[in-house]
Amino acid sequence: MKNKSLYLLLIVMLMGALLLVACGGGNTNNTTEEPVANQPVEETAVEEPMEEPTAEPMEEPTEEVMEEPTEEPMEEPTAEAMEEPTAEPVAVEPAGTLRIWADDTRAPILQDLADDVLATYSLELVVELKSAIRDDFQVAAPLGEGPDIIVIAHDQAGTLVANGLLAPVDLAGKDADFAPKALEACTFDGVLYCMPYATENMAFFYNTDMIETAPTTWDEVLAMGIELIDAGEATYVMAVTGTTYDAYPLFTAFGGYIFGKSENGDWNPDDLGVDSEGMIEGVQWLADGVANGYLPADWDWANNHALFETGEVPFIMAGPWALGRIRESGIPYAITNFPDNGYPFAGTQGFFINAQSENVLLAQAFLSEFIANVDTQLALYEVGQRPPAYLPALEQIDDVDLITMAEAGVNATMMPAIPAMGSVWGNWNDAVVLARDGKQDAASAMADAGAKIRALIANPLTGMVNVPGSYQAQAGCPGDWQPECSVTAMTMGEDGLYVSGPFTLTAGDYEVKVALDGSWTTNYGVDGEADGANYPFSLAADGDVSFVYDPATNLLEIVLP
Repeated sequence: MKNKSLYLLLIVMLMGALLLVACGGGNTNNTTEEPVANQPVEETAVEEPMEEPTAEPMEEPTEEVMEEPTEEPMEEPTAEAMEEPTAEPVAVEPAGTLRIWADDTRAPILQDLADDVLATYSLELVVELKSAIRDDFQVAAPLGEGPDIIVIAHDQAGTLVANGLLAPVDLAGKDADFAPKALEACTFDGVLYCMPYATENMAFFYNTDMIETAPTTWDEVLAMGIELIDAGEATYVMAVTGTTYDAYPLFTAFGGYIFGKSENGDWNPDDLGVDSEGMIEGVQWLADGVANGYLPADWDWANNHALFETGEVPFIMAGPWALGRIRESGIPYAITNFPDNGYPFAGTQGFFINAQSENVLLAQAFLSEFIANVDTQLALYEVGQRPPAYLPALEQIDDVDLITMAEAGVNATMMPAIPAMGSVWGNWNDAVVLARDGKQDAASAMADAGAKIRALIANPLTGMVNVPGSYQAQAGCPGDWQPECSVTAMTMGEDGLYVSGPFTLTAGDYEVKVALDGSWTTNYGVDGEADGANYPFSLAADGDVSFVYDPATNLLEIVLP
Protein backbone atom coordinates (compact mmCIF):
# COMPACT_ATOMS: atom_id res chain seq x y z
CA MET A 1 0.00 0.00 0.00
CA LYS A 2 2.89 2.37 0.74
CA ASN A 3 4.33 1.97 -2.74
CA LYS A 4 0.97 2.65 -4.30
CA SER A 5 0.54 5.82 -2.27
CA LEU A 6 3.94 7.18 -3.19
CA TYR A 7 3.36 6.57 -6.87
CA LEU A 8 -0.01 8.36 -6.74
CA LEU A 9 1.65 11.41 -5.19
CA LEU A 10 4.36 11.36 -7.81
CA ILE A 11 1.73 11.34 -10.55
CA VAL A 12 0.19 14.50 -9.09
CA MET A 13 3.61 16.14 -8.72
CA LEU A 14 4.74 15.44 -12.28
CA MET A 15 1.41 16.67 -13.73
CA GLY A 16 0.77 14.77 -16.90
CA ALA A 17 3.71 12.34 -16.90
CA LEU A 18 2.84 8.99 -18.33
CA LEU A 19 1.95 6.23 -15.85
CA LEU A 20 4.71 4.00 -17.25
CA VAL A 21 7.38 6.68 -16.62
CA ALA A 22 6.10 7.41 -13.13
CA CYS A 23 6.40 3.74 -12.18
CA GLY A 24 9.78 3.21 -13.83
CA GLY A 25 13.08 2.63 -12.05
CA GLY A 26 14.58 5.95 -13.28
CA ASN A 27 12.10 8.17 -11.48
CA THR A 28 12.10 6.02 -8.38
CA ASN A 29 15.87 6.21 -8.08
CA ASN A 30 15.81 10.02 -8.26
CA THR A 31 13.03 10.40 -5.73
CA THR A 32 14.09 11.99 -2.43
CA GLU A 33 12.48 12.65 0.90
CA GLU A 34 11.70 16.32 0.37
CA PRO A 35 9.27 16.27 -2.59
CA VAL A 36 7.19 13.58 -0.97
CA ALA A 37 6.94 15.30 2.41
CA ASN A 38 6.14 18.74 0.96
CA GLN A 39 3.59 17.59 -1.59
CA PRO A 40 0.34 19.52 -0.91
CA VAL A 41 -2.53 17.21 -0.22
CA GLU A 42 -5.09 19.68 -1.52
CA GLU A 43 -3.79 19.44 -5.11
CA THR A 44 -4.44 15.70 -5.30
CA ALA A 45 -7.01 14.89 -7.93
CA VAL A 46 -7.77 11.49 -6.51
CA GLU A 47 -10.39 11.49 -3.78
CA GLU A 48 -10.50 7.94 -2.47
CA PRO A 49 -6.81 7.39 -1.63
CA MET A 50 -6.37 10.85 -0.07
CA GLU A 51 -6.29 9.65 3.50
CA GLU A 52 -3.71 6.91 2.89
CA PRO A 53 -1.13 8.99 1.00
CA THR A 54 -1.23 11.85 3.51
CA ALA A 55 -0.80 9.64 6.55
CA GLU A 56 1.82 7.09 5.56
CA PRO A 57 4.33 9.19 3.59
CA MET A 58 4.37 11.75 6.37
CA GLU A 59 5.13 9.14 9.01
CA GLU A 60 7.76 7.08 7.18
CA PRO A 61 9.15 9.17 4.33
CA THR A 62 12.76 8.24 4.84
CA GLU A 63 12.15 4.55 5.37
CA GLU A 64 9.81 4.17 2.45
CA VAL A 65 11.63 6.26 -0.13
CA MET A 66 15.17 5.32 0.78
CA GLU A 67 14.56 1.60 1.05
CA GLU A 68 12.60 1.28 -2.17
CA PRO A 69 15.55 1.75 -4.55
CA THR A 70 18.02 -0.28 -2.49
CA GLU A 71 16.04 -3.29 -1.20
CA GLU A 72 14.98 -4.98 -4.45
CA PRO A 73 18.19 -4.46 -6.44
CA MET A 74 20.14 -5.93 -3.52
CA GLU A 75 17.92 -8.95 -2.89
CA GLU A 76 17.57 -10.36 -6.41
CA PRO A 77 21.17 -9.97 -7.56
CA THR A 78 22.35 -11.36 -4.24
CA ALA A 79 20.16 -14.45 -4.58
CA GLU A 80 21.32 -15.07 -8.11
CA ALA A 81 24.90 -14.43 -7.20
CA MET A 82 24.65 -16.93 -4.38
CA GLU A 83 23.02 -19.60 -6.58
CA GLU A 84 25.03 -19.29 -9.78
CA PRO A 85 28.53 -19.75 -8.32
CA THR A 86 27.50 -22.80 -6.28
CA ALA A 87 25.82 -24.60 -9.20
CA GLU A 88 28.85 -24.48 -11.51
CA PRO A 89 31.67 -25.84 -9.31
CA VAL A 90 29.68 -28.92 -8.28
CA ALA A 91 30.37 -30.66 -11.58
CA VAL A 92 34.12 -30.15 -11.19
CA GLU A 93 34.47 -31.34 -7.60
CA PRO A 94 37.13 -34.01 -7.11
CA ALA A 95 34.42 -36.68 -6.81
CA GLY A 96 33.66 -36.00 -10.49
CA THR A 97 30.97 -37.67 -12.52
CA LEU A 98 29.01 -40.86 -11.94
CA ARG A 99 28.24 -42.40 -15.34
CA ILE A 100 25.64 -45.05 -16.13
CA TRP A 101 24.99 -46.90 -19.37
CA ALA A 102 21.35 -47.91 -19.84
CA ASP A 103 18.88 -48.56 -22.65
CA ASP A 104 16.14 -46.21 -23.83
CA THR A 105 13.60 -47.66 -21.37
CA ARG A 106 15.58 -47.18 -18.18
CA ALA A 107 17.73 -44.16 -19.04
CA PRO A 108 15.07 -41.44 -18.53
CA ILE A 109 14.12 -42.80 -15.09
CA LEU A 110 17.73 -42.84 -13.95
CA GLN A 111 18.44 -39.36 -15.33
CA ASP A 112 15.60 -38.01 -13.18
CA LEU A 113 17.74 -38.84 -10.14
CA ALA A 114 20.46 -36.37 -11.17
CA ASP A 115 19.40 -33.48 -8.92
CA ASP A 116 19.21 -35.66 -5.83
CA VAL A 117 22.58 -37.24 -6.56
CA LEU A 118 24.09 -33.79 -7.00
CA ALA A 119 22.67 -32.61 -3.68
CA THR A 120 23.70 -35.75 -1.80
CA TYR A 121 27.15 -36.53 -3.19
CA SER A 122 28.15 -33.42 -5.14
CA LEU A 123 28.39 -35.66 -8.16
CA GLU A 124 27.07 -35.06 -11.64
CA LEU A 125 24.98 -38.06 -12.69
CA VAL A 126 25.27 -38.72 -16.42
CA VAL A 127 23.12 -41.44 -17.97
CA GLU A 128 24.24 -42.43 -21.45
CA LEU A 129 21.94 -44.25 -23.85
CA LYS A 130 23.41 -47.48 -25.23
CA SER A 131 21.91 -50.31 -27.27
CA ALA A 132 24.82 -52.80 -27.16
CA ILE A 133 25.81 -52.23 -23.55
CA ARG A 134 27.64 -55.48 -22.87
CA ASP A 135 29.68 -55.47 -26.08
CA ASP A 136 30.63 -51.80 -25.82
CA PHE A 137 31.52 -52.29 -22.17
CA GLN A 138 33.82 -55.22 -22.96
CA VAL A 139 35.84 -52.93 -25.19
CA ALA A 140 35.80 -49.76 -23.09
CA ALA A 141 36.22 -51.08 -19.53
CA PRO A 142 39.72 -52.57 -19.90
CA LEU A 143 40.91 -49.23 -21.28
CA GLY A 144 39.48 -47.31 -18.34
CA GLU A 145 36.93 -45.65 -20.59
CA GLY A 146 33.78 -47.41 -19.48
CA PRO A 147 31.00 -46.10 -17.23
CA ASP A 148 30.80 -46.62 -13.48
CA ILE A 149 27.57 -48.63 -13.70
CA ILE A 150 25.85 -50.67 -16.42
CA VAL A 151 22.30 -52.03 -16.54
CA ILE A 152 22.08 -55.43 -18.26
CA ALA A 153 20.47 -58.85 -17.96
CA HIS A 154 22.22 -61.26 -15.61
CA ASP A 155 22.98 -63.81 -18.32
CA GLN A 156 25.11 -61.22 -20.14
CA ALA A 157 27.37 -60.81 -17.13
CA GLY A 158 29.07 -64.23 -17.00
CA THR A 159 31.86 -63.36 -19.43
CA LEU A 160 32.34 -59.93 -17.86
CA VAL A 161 32.79 -61.49 -14.43
CA ALA A 162 35.18 -64.11 -15.83
CA ASN A 163 37.29 -61.32 -17.36
CA GLY A 164 37.44 -59.38 -14.11
CA LEU A 165 35.49 -56.41 -15.46
CA LEU A 166 32.80 -56.29 -12.75
CA ALA A 167 33.12 -55.49 -9.06
CA PRO A 168 31.28 -57.34 -6.28
CA VAL A 169 28.19 -55.52 -5.03
CA ASP A 170 27.38 -54.88 -1.38
CA LEU A 171 23.66 -54.47 -0.70
CA ALA A 172 24.36 -52.64 2.56
CA GLY A 173 22.35 -55.05 4.68
CA LYS A 174 19.33 -55.00 2.35
CA ASP A 175 19.76 -58.55 1.05
CA ALA A 176 16.47 -59.68 2.58
CA ASP A 177 14.64 -56.98 0.57
CA PHE A 178 15.41 -58.70 -2.74
CA ALA A 179 13.87 -61.78 -4.33
CA PRO A 180 16.10 -64.79 -3.59
CA LYS A 181 15.95 -65.99 -7.20
CA ALA A 182 17.12 -62.61 -8.43
CA LEU A 183 20.06 -62.62 -6.02
CA GLU A 184 20.89 -66.14 -7.16
CA ALA A 185 20.99 -64.95 -10.77
CA CYS A 186 23.47 -62.21 -9.88
CA THR A 187 25.77 -64.53 -7.95
CA PHE A 188 28.86 -65.96 -9.65
CA ASP A 189 31.22 -68.31 -7.84
CA GLY A 190 29.48 -67.44 -4.59
CA VAL A 191 29.95 -63.68 -5.03
CA LEU A 192 27.13 -61.17 -5.66
CA TYR A 193 27.87 -58.95 -8.66
CA CYS A 194 24.72 -56.92 -9.16
CA MET A 195 21.79 -55.22 -7.53
CA PRO A 196 18.78 -56.83 -9.21
CA TYR A 197 15.80 -54.63 -9.98
CA ALA A 198 13.41 -56.71 -12.11
CA THR A 199 12.64 -60.30 -13.00
CA GLU A 200 10.77 -61.83 -15.91
CA ASN A 201 9.45 -65.25 -16.79
CA MET A 202 6.71 -66.91 -18.78
CA ALA A 203 3.40 -68.25 -17.44
CA PHE A 204 0.50 -70.36 -18.74
CA PHE A 205 -2.48 -68.48 -20.26
CA TYR A 206 -5.90 -69.92 -21.06
CA ASN A 207 -9.06 -68.54 -22.67
CA THR A 208 -11.73 -68.37 -19.94
CA ASP A 209 -14.57 -68.52 -22.49
CA MET A 210 -13.26 -71.85 -23.76
CA ILE A 211 -11.82 -73.35 -20.56
CA GLU A 212 -13.61 -73.26 -17.19
CA THR A 213 -10.91 -74.80 -15.00
CA ALA A 214 -7.20 -74.54 -15.70
CA PRO A 215 -5.53 -77.86 -16.61
CA THR A 216 -2.94 -79.21 -14.18
CA THR A 217 -1.31 -81.76 -16.49
CA TRP A 218 -0.25 -81.81 -20.14
CA ASP A 219 -2.56 -84.75 -20.70
CA GLU A 220 -5.45 -82.50 -19.61
CA VAL A 221 -4.23 -79.75 -21.93
CA LEU A 222 -4.34 -82.17 -24.83
CA ALA A 223 -7.74 -83.65 -23.88
CA MET A 224 -9.41 -80.24 -23.40
CA GLY A 225 -8.00 -78.91 -26.65
CA ILE A 226 -9.02 -81.95 -28.70
CA GLU A 227 -12.55 -81.70 -27.32
CA LEU A 228 -12.77 -78.08 -28.50
CA ILE A 229 -11.36 -79.00 -31.92
CA ASP A 230 -13.87 -81.81 -32.33
CA ALA A 231 -16.68 -79.42 -31.39
CA GLY A 232 -15.49 -76.94 -34.02
CA GLU A 233 -14.65 -74.33 -31.36
CA ALA A 234 -10.87 -74.32 -31.79
CA THR A 235 -8.36 -74.77 -34.58
CA TYR A 236 -5.52 -76.14 -32.47
CA VAL A 237 -4.93 -77.27 -28.89
CA MET A 238 -2.28 -74.67 -28.14
CA ALA A 239 -0.22 -71.96 -29.76
CA VAL A 240 3.54 -72.62 -29.82
CA THR A 241 5.71 -69.50 -30.00
CA GLY A 242 9.21 -70.97 -30.25
CA THR A 243 11.43 -74.03 -30.18
CA THR A 244 13.73 -73.51 -27.18
CA TYR A 245 13.23 -70.73 -24.62
CA ASP A 246 9.47 -70.45 -25.23
CA ALA A 247 8.93 -74.21 -25.03
CA TYR A 248 11.18 -74.76 -22.02
CA PRO A 249 8.31 -75.02 -19.46
CA LEU A 250 6.97 -78.01 -21.38
CA PHE A 251 10.38 -79.67 -21.55
CA THR A 252 10.96 -79.25 -17.81
CA ALA A 253 7.51 -80.71 -17.07
CA PHE A 254 8.80 -83.96 -18.62
CA GLY A 255 12.08 -83.73 -16.71
CA GLY A 256 14.20 -82.03 -19.36
CA TYR A 257 16.88 -79.45 -18.58
CA ILE A 258 19.78 -77.65 -20.24
CA PHE A 259 22.60 -77.65 -17.71
CA GLY A 260 22.87 -79.28 -14.32
CA LYS A 261 24.60 -77.73 -11.33
CA SER A 262 27.69 -78.70 -9.40
CA GLU A 263 27.74 -79.29 -5.64
CA ASN A 264 28.43 -75.62 -4.92
CA GLY A 265 25.36 -74.57 -6.93
CA ASP A 266 27.20 -73.28 -10.00
CA TRP A 267 26.17 -74.27 -13.51
CA ASN A 268 28.06 -77.29 -14.76
CA PRO A 269 28.80 -77.10 -18.52
CA ASP A 270 29.80 -80.77 -18.46
CA ASP A 271 26.25 -81.75 -17.45
CA LEU A 272 24.34 -81.01 -20.66
CA GLY A 273 20.69 -82.03 -20.65
CA VAL A 274 19.63 -81.16 -24.19
CA ASP A 275 19.49 -84.87 -25.01
CA SER A 276 18.20 -85.99 -21.61
CA GLU A 277 15.27 -88.40 -21.45
CA GLY A 278 12.87 -85.67 -20.31
CA MET A 279 13.93 -83.31 -23.10
CA ILE A 280 13.41 -86.03 -25.71
CA GLU A 281 9.97 -86.83 -24.29
CA GLY A 282 8.92 -83.17 -24.39
CA VAL A 283 10.14 -82.72 -27.97
CA GLN A 284 8.28 -85.88 -28.98
CA TRP A 285 5.07 -84.53 -27.40
CA LEU A 286 5.35 -81.45 -29.60
CA ALA A 287 6.22 -83.44 -32.72
CA ASP A 288 3.27 -85.79 -32.21
CA GLY A 289 0.97 -82.79 -31.73
CA VAL A 290 2.03 -81.35 -35.08
CA ALA A 291 1.80 -84.70 -36.83
CA ASN A 292 -1.75 -85.25 -35.54
CA GLY A 293 -2.90 -81.72 -36.44
CA TYR A 294 -3.34 -80.68 -32.82
CA LEU A 295 -0.53 -78.12 -32.88
CA PRO A 296 0.35 -75.62 -35.63
CA ALA A 297 3.34 -76.50 -37.80
CA ASP A 298 4.33 -72.83 -38.01
CA TRP A 299 5.73 -71.66 -34.64
CA ASP A 300 6.25 -68.03 -35.58
CA TRP A 301 5.89 -65.92 -32.43
CA ALA A 302 3.55 -63.25 -33.83
CA ASN A 303 1.39 -65.70 -35.78
CA ASN A 304 0.83 -67.92 -32.76
CA HIS A 305 -0.04 -65.02 -30.50
CA ALA A 306 -2.61 -64.04 -33.09
CA LEU A 307 -4.10 -67.54 -32.84
CA PHE A 308 -4.68 -67.07 -29.11
CA GLU A 309 -5.83 -63.46 -29.39
CA THR A 310 -8.48 -64.38 -31.98
CA GLY A 311 -9.85 -67.36 -30.06
CA GLU A 312 -8.52 -70.08 -32.36
CA VAL A 313 -6.61 -71.81 -29.55
CA PRO A 314 -7.43 -72.06 -25.83
CA PHE A 315 -3.83 -72.12 -24.50
CA ILE A 316 -0.54 -70.28 -24.88
CA MET A 317 2.70 -69.89 -22.89
CA ALA A 318 3.66 -66.21 -22.78
CA GLY A 319 5.73 -63.66 -20.89
CA PRO A 320 5.07 -60.14 -19.55
CA TRP A 321 6.35 -58.70 -22.84
CA ALA A 322 3.16 -60.04 -24.48
CA LEU A 323 0.68 -58.73 -21.90
CA GLY A 324 0.01 -55.51 -23.76
CA ARG A 325 -1.11 -57.11 -26.99
CA ILE A 326 -3.11 -59.83 -25.22
CA ARG A 327 -4.98 -57.20 -23.20
CA GLU A 328 -5.59 -55.04 -26.26
CA SER A 329 -7.04 -57.99 -28.14
CA GLY A 330 -9.96 -58.13 -25.71
CA ILE A 331 -9.78 -61.91 -25.46
CA PRO A 332 -10.92 -63.19 -22.03
CA TYR A 333 -8.02 -64.90 -20.29
CA ALA A 334 -6.57 -66.08 -17.00
CA ILE A 335 -3.00 -66.88 -15.98
CA THR A 336 -1.84 -69.88 -14.01
CA ASN A 337 1.15 -72.13 -13.30
CA PHE A 338 2.46 -74.55 -15.89
CA PRO A 339 0.96 -78.05 -16.08
CA ASP A 340 2.84 -80.91 -14.36
CA ASN A 341 4.90 -78.38 -12.38
CA GLY A 342 6.90 -77.34 -15.41
CA TYR A 343 9.03 -74.27 -14.85
CA PRO A 344 10.29 -71.60 -17.26
CA PHE A 345 13.58 -69.85 -17.75
CA ALA A 346 13.74 -66.56 -15.89
CA GLY A 347 15.80 -63.46 -16.35
CA THR A 348 16.98 -60.77 -13.98
CA GLN A 349 17.79 -57.21 -14.92
CA GLY A 350 20.36 -55.62 -12.67
CA PHE A 351 22.86 -52.84 -11.95
CA PHE A 352 26.52 -53.89 -12.26
CA ILE A 353 29.57 -51.89 -11.18
CA ASN A 354 32.68 -51.44 -13.31
CA ALA A 355 35.64 -52.96 -11.48
CA GLN A 356 37.92 -50.40 -13.18
CA SER A 357 35.88 -47.43 -11.96
CA GLU A 358 37.45 -44.86 -9.65
CA ASN A 359 34.04 -44.44 -8.01
CA VAL A 360 33.30 -48.00 -6.90
CA LEU A 361 32.38 -46.97 -3.34
CA LEU A 362 30.25 -44.07 -4.57
CA ALA A 363 28.57 -46.39 -7.05
CA GLN A 364 27.80 -48.77 -4.19
CA ALA A 365 26.30 -45.92 -2.17
CA PHE A 366 24.28 -44.73 -5.15
CA LEU A 367 22.75 -48.17 -5.65
CA SER A 368 21.92 -48.56 -1.95
CA GLU A 369 20.33 -45.15 -1.60
CA PHE A 370 18.83 -44.32 -4.98
CA ILE A 371 18.08 -47.68 -6.60
CA ALA A 372 17.11 -49.76 -3.57
CA ASN A 373 14.09 -47.65 -2.78
CA VAL A 374 10.43 -47.96 -3.57
CA ASP A 375 10.03 -44.80 -5.67
CA THR A 376 12.80 -45.65 -8.14
CA GLN A 377 11.75 -49.29 -8.35
CA LEU A 378 8.13 -48.40 -9.06
CA ALA A 379 9.20 -45.90 -11.73
CA LEU A 380 11.29 -48.59 -13.43
CA TYR A 381 8.37 -50.99 -13.15
CA GLU A 382 5.98 -48.54 -14.79
CA VAL A 383 8.11 -48.22 -17.92
CA GLY A 384 9.30 -51.82 -18.11
CA GLN A 385 6.24 -53.75 -16.89
CA ARG A 386 8.43 -56.34 -15.15
CA PRO A 387 7.88 -57.39 -11.52
CA PRO A 388 10.35 -55.60 -9.22
CA ALA A 389 13.04 -57.77 -7.65
CA TYR A 390 12.95 -55.32 -4.72
CA LEU A 391 10.30 -56.84 -2.47
CA PRO A 392 9.06 -53.62 -0.78
CA ALA A 393 8.19 -52.34 -4.27
CA LEU A 394 6.72 -55.66 -5.39
CA GLU A 395 4.33 -55.50 -2.43
CA GLN A 396 2.88 -52.27 -3.81
CA ILE A 397 2.20 -53.66 -7.29
CA ASP A 398 -1.53 -54.17 -7.85
CA ASP A 399 -1.30 -55.64 -11.35
CA VAL A 400 -2.87 -59.06 -10.79
CA ASP A 401 -1.46 -60.44 -14.05
CA LEU A 402 2.14 -59.60 -13.18
CA ILE A 403 1.73 -60.90 -9.65
CA THR A 404 0.35 -64.18 -10.97
CA MET A 405 3.16 -64.42 -13.51
CA ALA A 406 5.72 -63.89 -10.76
CA GLU A 407 4.10 -66.72 -8.81
CA ALA A 408 4.35 -68.96 -11.89
CA GLY A 409 8.08 -68.25 -11.91
CA VAL A 410 8.78 -69.08 -8.26
CA ASN A 411 10.55 -72.29 -9.32
CA ALA A 412 11.93 -70.84 -12.55
CA THR A 413 15.48 -71.59 -13.64
CA MET A 414 17.52 -68.47 -14.08
CA MET A 415 19.10 -68.43 -17.50
CA PRO A 416 22.56 -70.02 -17.18
CA ALA A 417 25.01 -67.12 -17.30
CA ILE A 418 27.95 -69.15 -18.57
CA PRO A 419 29.82 -68.96 -21.90
CA ALA A 420 28.76 -72.53 -22.73
CA MET A 421 25.16 -71.35 -23.09
CA GLY A 422 26.11 -69.61 -26.31
CA SER A 423 26.97 -72.97 -27.83
CA VAL A 424 23.51 -74.38 -27.11
CA TRP A 425 20.92 -72.30 -28.95
CA GLY A 426 21.57 -73.08 -32.63
CA ASN A 427 21.83 -76.85 -32.42
CA TRP A 428 19.04 -77.12 -29.86
CA ASN A 429 16.72 -75.19 -32.18
CA ASP A 430 17.72 -77.23 -35.22
CA ALA A 431 17.03 -80.50 -33.44
CA VAL A 432 13.57 -79.48 -32.29
CA VAL A 433 12.68 -78.28 -35.80
CA LEU A 434 13.90 -81.55 -37.37
CA ALA A 435 11.68 -83.50 -34.97
CA ARG A 436 8.72 -81.16 -35.44
CA ASP A 437 8.91 -81.46 -39.22
CA GLY A 438 9.18 -85.26 -39.06
CA LYS A 439 12.67 -85.35 -40.58
CA GLN A 440 14.10 -87.12 -37.54
CA ASP A 441 12.59 -88.76 -34.50
CA ALA A 442 13.04 -86.80 -31.28
CA ALA A 443 15.62 -89.16 -29.78
CA SER A 444 17.91 -89.06 -32.82
CA ALA A 445 17.57 -85.32 -33.33
CA MET A 446 18.36 -84.47 -29.71
CA ALA A 447 21.24 -86.95 -29.54
CA ASP A 448 22.85 -85.32 -32.59
CA ALA A 449 22.35 -81.88 -31.07
CA GLY A 450 23.94 -83.02 -27.82
CA ALA A 451 27.02 -84.32 -29.61
CA LYS A 452 27.47 -81.07 -31.55
CA ILE A 453 26.98 -78.88 -28.50
CA ARG A 454 29.47 -80.88 -26.43
CA ALA A 455 32.00 -80.55 -29.22
CA LEU A 456 31.46 -76.78 -29.28
CA ILE A 457 31.84 -76.47 -25.53
CA ALA A 458 35.07 -78.49 -25.62
CA ASN A 459 36.41 -76.46 -28.53
CA PRO A 460 34.48 -73.20 -28.94
CA LEU A 461 36.28 -72.32 -32.18
CA THR A 462 37.79 -69.24 -30.63
CA GLY A 463 38.64 -66.70 -33.29
CA MET A 464 36.24 -67.99 -35.94
CA VAL A 465 34.30 -65.33 -37.83
CA ASN A 466 31.30 -66.70 -39.66
CA VAL A 467 28.19 -65.60 -41.57
CA PRO A 468 25.49 -68.06 -40.53
CA GLY A 469 22.17 -67.75 -42.30
CA SER A 470 19.43 -69.31 -44.36
CA TYR A 471 21.82 -69.97 -47.28
CA GLN A 472 24.28 -72.28 -45.50
CA ALA A 473 22.75 -75.61 -46.52
CA GLN A 474 23.17 -74.60 -50.17
CA ALA A 475 26.74 -73.55 -49.44
CA GLY A 476 27.58 -77.04 -48.15
CA CYS A 477 26.89 -76.86 -44.41
CA PRO A 478 24.86 -79.62 -42.66
CA GLY A 479 22.07 -77.08 -42.20
CA ASP A 480 21.22 -73.39 -42.00
CA TRP A 481 22.02 -70.97 -39.19
CA GLN A 482 25.13 -72.81 -38.03
CA PRO A 483 27.77 -70.42 -36.66
CA GLU A 484 30.22 -73.32 -36.25
CA CYS A 485 30.13 -74.47 -39.90
CA SER A 486 33.66 -74.26 -41.30
CA VAL A 487 32.40 -74.11 -44.90
CA THR A 488 31.17 -70.54 -44.49
CA ALA A 489 33.90 -69.38 -42.08
CA MET A 490 35.57 -66.12 -43.10
CA THR A 491 39.28 -65.44 -43.61
CA MET A 492 41.08 -62.19 -42.87
CA GLY A 493 42.77 -60.34 -45.72
CA GLU A 494 45.78 -58.05 -45.64
CA ASP A 495 43.46 -55.06 -45.31
CA GLY A 496 42.09 -56.39 -42.01
CA LEU A 497 38.70 -57.26 -43.49
CA TYR A 498 37.19 -60.75 -43.30
CA VAL A 499 35.78 -62.30 -46.47
CA SER A 500 33.92 -65.48 -47.44
CA GLY A 501 32.48 -66.83 -50.66
CA PRO A 502 31.51 -66.68 -53.36
CA PHE A 503 28.68 -69.13 -52.74
CA THR A 504 26.41 -70.16 -55.61
CA LEU A 505 22.78 -69.81 -54.49
CA THR A 506 19.41 -70.25 -56.14
CA ALA A 507 17.06 -67.31 -56.65
CA GLY A 508 15.17 -66.34 -53.51
CA ASP A 509 15.15 -64.36 -50.30
CA TYR A 510 17.79 -64.94 -47.62
CA GLU A 511 18.88 -63.69 -44.20
CA VAL A 512 22.29 -63.73 -42.50
CA LYS A 513 24.23 -62.22 -39.63
CA VAL A 514 27.80 -62.29 -38.31
CA ALA A 515 28.75 -64.70 -35.50
CA LEU A 516 32.06 -64.99 -33.68
CA ASP A 517 33.87 -67.94 -32.12
CA GLY A 518 31.60 -70.56 -33.66
CA SER A 519 28.59 -69.78 -31.48
CA TRP A 520 25.81 -67.23 -30.97
CA THR A 521 27.37 -65.77 -27.83
CA THR A 522 28.70 -62.81 -29.80
CA ASN A 523 26.85 -61.89 -32.98
CA TYR A 524 26.11 -58.78 -35.02
CA GLY A 525 23.16 -57.87 -37.18
CA VAL A 526 22.00 -54.89 -39.22
CA ASP A 527 24.10 -51.74 -38.66
CA GLY A 528 26.64 -53.79 -36.74
CA GLU A 529 24.37 -54.00 -33.72
CA ALA A 530 25.08 -56.76 -31.24
CA ASP A 531 22.25 -59.31 -31.22
CA GLY A 532 20.68 -57.14 -33.92
CA ALA A 533 18.25 -57.97 -36.70
CA ASN A 534 19.23 -60.32 -39.51
CA TYR A 535 20.62 -58.87 -42.75
CA PRO A 536 18.15 -59.64 -45.58
CA PHE A 537 19.13 -60.05 -49.23
CA SER A 538 17.46 -61.35 -52.37
CA LEU A 539 18.52 -62.94 -55.64
CA ALA A 540 16.30 -62.42 -58.66
CA ALA A 541 18.13 -65.26 -60.39
CA ASP A 542 20.68 -67.91 -59.49
CA GLY A 543 24.05 -66.35 -58.76
CA ASP A 544 27.13 -66.01 -56.56
CA VAL A 545 27.12 -64.18 -53.23
CA SER A 546 30.12 -63.09 -51.15
CA PHE A 547 30.43 -61.45 -47.74
CA VAL A 548 32.84 -58.86 -46.34
CA TYR A 549 33.02 -58.14 -42.59
CA ASP A 550 34.75 -55.17 -40.98
CA PRO A 551 35.74 -56.01 -37.37
CA ALA A 552 36.30 -52.33 -36.60
CA THR A 553 32.65 -51.45 -37.19
CA ASN A 554 31.04 -54.93 -37.05
CA LEU A 555 29.35 -54.10 -40.34
CA LEU A 556 28.72 -56.77 -42.98
CA GLU A 557 28.73 -56.08 -46.71
CA ILE A 558 26.78 -58.49 -48.92
CA VAL A 559 28.24 -58.61 -52.44
CA LEU A 560 25.52 -59.60 -54.92
CA PRO A 561 25.86 -60.47 -58.63
